[in-house]
Amino acid sequence: MEDDAPKTPQPKNPLHGVTLEAVVVRLVEQFGWPALGKRIRVQCFLVDPSVRSALTFLRKTPWARAKVEALYLETYHPPPGRRPFPSRR
Repeated sequence: MEDDAPKTPQPKNPLHGVTLEAVVVRLVEQFGWPALGKRIRVQCFLVDPSVRSALTFLRKTPWARAKVEALYLETYHPPPGRRPFPSRR
């Protein structure tokens, strides 16, 4: 059965329309795997990291996904008056 209800716009949700893959890729570009693994201590970031293994783990582990999404929001959508995280460069 198809859902014919119109999609509700989410103008105040900065994650709306952003895929988990895009979140992971952008965080890896910003911090690199080693620094990302230090910020969020999960094996998929520390041992033989790849976007594919990270996505598999994060889709099955809600607490880890929440931490990744929170880091993304803090980095790219910081609350007013707060500076974003510096890049690894």
